[in-house]
Amino acid sequence: MTQHPQMTGRPVISSTGLFTPDESITNEELVASFNEYVRRHNAANADAIAAGEMEPLAESSVEFIEKASGIKARHVMAKAPVLDPDIMAPRWPQRSNEEVSILAEIGVKAARQALERAGRDPADVDAVLCAASNMERPYPAMAIEIQKELGIDGFGFDMNVACSSATFGIQTAADYIRAGNAKSVLVVSPEITSGHLNWRDRDSHFIFGDVATAVLVEDAAIAPAQHWDILGTKLKTVFSNNIRNNFGFLNRAYPEDAGGPDKLFVQEGRKVFKEVVPMVAQMICEEAERLDIDPKALRRMWLHQANTGMNRLIAHKVLGHEANEDESPTVLDTYGNTSSAGSIIAFHLHSDDLAAGDPGLICSFGAGYSAGTVFVRKVG
Repeated sequence: MTQHPQMTGRPVISSTGLFTPDESITNEELVASFNEYVRRHNAANADAIAAGEMEPLAESSVEFIEKASGIKARHVMAKAPVLDPDIMAPRWPQRSNEEVSILAEIGVKAARQALERAGRDPADVDAVLCAASNMERPYPAMAIEIQKELGIDGFGFDMNVACSSATFGIQTAADYIRAGNAKSVLVVSPEITSGHLNWRDRDSHFIFGDVATAVLVEDAAIAPAQHWDILGTKLKTVFSNNIRNNFGFLNRAYPEDAGGPDKLFVQEGRKVFKEVVPMVAQMICEEAERLDIDPKALRRMWLHQANTGMNRLIAHKVLGHEANEDESPTVLDTYGNTSSAGSIIAFHLHSDDLAAGDPGLICSFGAGYSAGTVFVRKVG
């Protein structure tokens, strides 16, 4: 074990890691697949549709998708079955209990990159938090499997706050540092969101993509020269049914409904937009005031990558003007919505160019409702 100086109890972000699947689906490919499914469905139900007993399904379009979301493509772990009109869901061979699970596998890849970028040995890490929207199983915890694959002697547990899981994980890790219960914590967010998406729903089939991120939160005493001070964190939850997924093992009690559409991602998009934007903007401004930070002076905002319209309005309310790509970078166009990983991807890809002393904000928001803010300042 490496000998370390006296701990400070002051948490920082030492590094981040990112795993991106090799395969990507463009809007053009997605629309072709979806519209073929629609044509088959309408043809198979032509009599019922003609009799007024069933409404025909409407086709999608690239223009509709990009206007509604700003998404142009998304990475996935299994492209062919998603685009197959007979399947339209991810598929891969089931792994034995002795093999590393697919969620842990991609989480480990992101975590190893974060450790390498910080020059950190896994032996120096005390804990692993797997913070993600959709766990592969209830137990053993994904975090413990990731911990085992990395060779970390410590503890781990899973946490799920939907799209805010990563920021909630960062605050949890920071609290361990502040309390002196850990000096180095990995927050890993493997998000295979293609599995919870209803690829046959015109209003949402384009939203999600797959990815994994990792954030290494450490005591300032052991952080690399270049890191990010965590100036403050704030979490908020407000119950809402406007984004919901009813999948779970208790569904076995209702086998006739076990495969219903509500066991996948469903949302009332307009209600979410109307209710979440002002809640998040107000939360950011109030927390900035508490921390004695001028929100208009934030050098960059790494917002949750769910919808370009939401990000544009939130950034405008916080900064007081229309944010440009430098002030509020977007990865949504090529990654899609990656749930809790979205803001971390933006931070990972668009933070190296900031100068020492620059303040920024990592912010998430989503189902729950849940929202999390992490105010940071670059050091070194």
